[in-house]
Amino acid sequence: MEIDGDLLGLTDADEEQEAEEVIDRDGLRMLEALLFAAAEPLSEAELIERLPKGCDVPSLLAELMTHYEARGVNLVRLAGKWMFRTAEDLSFLMHRDREEERKLSRAALETLAIIGYHQPVTRAEIEEIRGVSTSKGTLDVLLETSWIRMRGRRRTPGRPVTYGTTELFLVHFGLDSIKDLPGLEELKGAGLLDSAIPASFMVPTPNDTAELDEDEDPLEEGDLFDDEEMDLES
Repeated sequence: MEIDGDLLGLTDADEEQEAEEVIDRDGLRMLEALLFAAAEPLSEAELIERLPKGCDVPSLLAELMTHYEARGVNLVRLAGKWMFRTAEDLSFLMHRDREEERKLSRAALETLAIIGYHQPVTRAEIEEIRGVSTSKGTLDVLLETSWIRMRGRRRTPGRPVTYGTTELFLVHFGLDSIKDLPGLEELKGAGLLDSAIPASFMVPTPNDTAELDEDEDPLEEGDLFDDEEMDLES
């Protein structure tokens, strides 16, 4: 039996608000389903495209994030995209189910940090910053993790390859943006920098824009990361 809204004292505005709330609840359920089933993080634009027209996706994301903030999984934004992730304080529960991860060598960690902060950067530039040579194997390992990528070729003799970080780098390290990498004071506070470093020492502002710099050319079809290329960079 349908009850007339007038008999309940409901105005047209009340009925319209109730209808909007129903739509929002439906939108929230659909948003939750999309994020739960997604194999990779989804951008706001992708969510808007998949959800019914009229859904206020930013508001729904904020509501869903609040709903899950005290749960076993949280809705987080990483690399500018959205995904469900195990709550940080419960990550220890997952260790038993994970395959033992291979630890990166000190050289690989240093190289990864240099690429993160100085990108786009060539092998020769990495060696200049580290003060020691960088082996092909070190860059191979980082490429295999998919945390770094070949961006382009520097417009200098030998046309060396330039390297930068990837979206997977941001996701793995829990960063929404490359600019979330720790700055000078944070690195000092974490004990990763000597407190007696020169006053002129500066940590560069990282930039992982996909656009090539003026001194970079696009990679050519068939470009490979091989010994011959590494020799050109040496």
